[in-house]
Formats: sequence, structure tokens, C-alpha cells
Amino acid sequence: MNKIRKNDRVVVVTGKDKGRQSTVLQVFANGKALVQGVNIAKKHQKPNPNLGIQGGVIEKEMPIQISNLMVLNPSTNKGERVGFKILDDGKKVRVFKSNGERVDA
Repeated sequence: MNKIRKNDRVVVVTGKDKGRQSTVLQVFANGKALVQGVNIAKKHQKPNPNLGIQGGVIEKEMPIQISNLMVLNPSTNKGERVGFKILDDGKKVRVFKSNGERVDA
């Protein structure tokens, strides 16, 4: 079970986009995540008429290390650390370390 999942609201902790809040689009197995509007790079793309792709310089979101992200706590509006807790029925849930609230409402 990952501490950061798809559709989580996250805050960037370090790097050129520090402080930016956004949504996770995809989580990769190599410890990286694709976050909407974060870590934008310019990519030179060749045109491909078969696929209808136009050539030129495009801006593309690149993966960012999960260690540089924190899950946004909606009650405090800050990035916080996440831990795990096992409920009485044996279900494993994510909780914020600061106050013990569940991440998944």
C-alpha cells in the first residue's frame, strides 16, 4: 500500500515547484508520480501525420519523486506525513500522523 495514491491532493516540498498544490495523475512503481501542472519540461516533438500529432516544442509534465511530495490535509491546509492504521475489522487505512484522522474520508 502506497502512502500517495492517484487523485490525492499533494503539496510539493522541494524543488523548483516548491509549495505548489495539485492532484496526482499517476503513480509509478519506481517511486515517482505524475502530478498535474508540476515539473513541466519542454519536449521537442516530431510530427507524425499517421497519428495526427503536430510537431514543435510542447510543454509536458514529467514524473517527480514521491519523497518530494506530501499529502494535503484539508483540515489544516498543509502537507502532512501519512502513516497506516489497522482497524478492528482488519482493514488497513491511511491516517495523518499529526492528528490521526483518516486520509480517505
